[in-house]
Amino acid sequence: MFTGFTAFDFDVSGVRIHGVHGGTGPPLLLLHGFPQTHVMWHAVAPRLAEEFTVIASDLRGYGDSGKPPTTPDHAPYTKRAMADDQAQLMTLLGYQRFSVAGHDRGGRCAYRLALDHPGRVERLAVLDVVPTLDALAGMNAQLAHALWRWFFLSQPAPLPENFIATDPETFYFGKHANLFEPSALEIYRRAVADPETVHAMCEDYRAMVDSDVRHDEADRAAGHRITSPLLTLWGKRSHLHHHYNVLDIWRLWADNVHGRALDCGHFLPEESPAETAEELAAFFR
Repeated sequence: MFTGFTAFDFDVSGVRIHGVHGGTGPPLLLLHGFPQTHVMWHAVAPRLAEEFTVIASDLRGYGDSGKPPTTPDHAPYTKRAMADDQAQLMTLLGYQRFSVAGHDRGGRCAYRLALDHPGRVERLAVLDVVPTLDALAGMNAQLAHALWRWFFLSQPAPLPENFIATDPETFYFGKHANLFEPSALEIYRRAVADPETVHAMCEDYRAMVDSDVRHDEADRAAGHRITSPLLTLWGKRSHLHHHYNVLDIWRLWADNVHGRALDCGHFLPEESPAETAEELAAFFR
């Protein structure tokens, strides 16, 4: 699905990170969301590769990347651990400074990368996400009902893992299946058929309501801010558009923020790939 791209597998701190890279120009890292893989960028990456060297990777726990053993505090699945993976990956590929775009879970990894490795991120784009601290602080009954997967997946093991195993198709895709290109959907289905992947994705959400929030709280208390220019895009039919003032929230974290809503739902790179690609190209250009 990535004509002209080359697949890679790198070991970073004992965790395999899988992905593809292609194109020429300044380096641009693309990070995917839940429950997808780097394949979610299949309609966007070729356009960006006309101007950038594009690296699209699977986060740890997802796709064909490694699924390291977890710990009681879920530390191996924090966005800090995921961000460290990606920083090491870019070093191995020969890039000290680079830009990054992340959607959903990848967006949380991307802004953590910008906070933890500020000297390395040139520009940051976050798609259909606000920081974890603000997302949870702004929760109400209506939003919790819409985002019930967050609180289900973060329950102690093996409760969600066992329930998901009874009907993974409905849980992961359901009414959203028709939003994805069939070849991409088949890859997502293959990924979530692996019980280790299911467990790892649950650990991702367990870390979100535990260490990830504490990391955000510590940054806010210390006055840490994102120093790189930040673009935020979100869908007009996404819960984000109706429940959060996206630009105002990101301005609590960064000085140079702009962005807008696109006429689509949550999955911007797959529902509105041409517009997403043009917005990202203009920003990173």
